[in-house]
This record gives sequence, structure tokens and C-alpha cells, in this order.
Amino acid sequence: MKDALKKLLSHDAPPLVQFFKYAIIGVFATAINFVVAEFCAAWVVPCLGANDILVQKLGFPQAAVSESVRAARAVACNMIGFVIANLICWLLNRSFVFRPGRHHWSVELALFFGGSALAVGVGSGIIYLLIRIYGTQTTWSFVINVVASVLINYVVRKFYVFKG
Repeated sequence: MKDALKKLLSHDAPPLVQFFKYAIIGVFATAINFVVAEFCAAWVVPCLGANDILVQKLGFPQAAVSESVRAARAVACNMIGFVIANLICWLLNRSFVFRPGRHHWSVELALFFGGSALAVGVGSGIIYLLIRIYGTQTTWSFVINVVASVLINYVVRKFYVFKG
């Protein structure tokens, strides 16, 4: 049993197990990004609108700002969450999912963040447009951002950053 668990946690796990580990770490990193972004949206760079679910259901503070200010602040909150979550995600991915060594660790980290930056750039554009054009709740725009980020990040990490 101990050997089986050790194999599953190793870099030599079968592809389906590798993707499952990637997904678990991704969910964890996404949760970190989401929690940090929402914390920032409530208390650091206020941008939650009156109709936001966290304002209505949990009593988080509302920011009385224009839609364009709210949209820009939401992107800033997302960036703060992005940096913290991606550093943790890189460490966990290289430790438990992908085999490091294709590049020096500093290049690997730069590529990891570069791929993530691509994903967060696309996601932030989506966040901004959803809020600015459609008046979408900040929380729902963060959720939609996650879907785009997961797809982009897996491809970049699997085929360009790590050895596979």
C-alpha cells in the first residue's frame, strides 16, 4: 500500500493519474486565487458591487464606484491572487505532477508564469468585458476566468514548461 501511494505521488505515475494530480493542484491553486482575489475585492482594493453574491449573502462590503473603476479594480485583485496562487502551483506541480528538468529552475519558473500570464491575460480580458459591457457580478466573472485559465495552463505546462 505504501509503495502504491509512493508511485502515485511520483513523477512516474500513469498519465490519467498525472492529470488527476494536476487537477487537484489546479483546484487548490484556483481556490487560493479566488480567495485572495475576493479578499482583495472586499478589503484591499474594494470592487464588489451591490448585486454581488458575497455582498448580498455574506455581508461583504460594497464598493460604491463606477463600473469601469470596479472592472479595473477586479482585474488588479485577480492579479494579486494570480501571483500568490501560481507560485504555490509551480512548487506543487514540479514536486508531484510534472518532471522538472527540461529547463533550469529559473527558466522553468519564468515559462510557468509566462504561460500563466497568457491565461490570466485572456481571463482578465474576459473579466473586464463581462463587467464593463454586460454588468456581470465580479464573483461570476472570476469563475468564468477560471475555465479559460485551466485549459490554457495545462497545455502550456505539459508541453512547454516541464518534461511531461
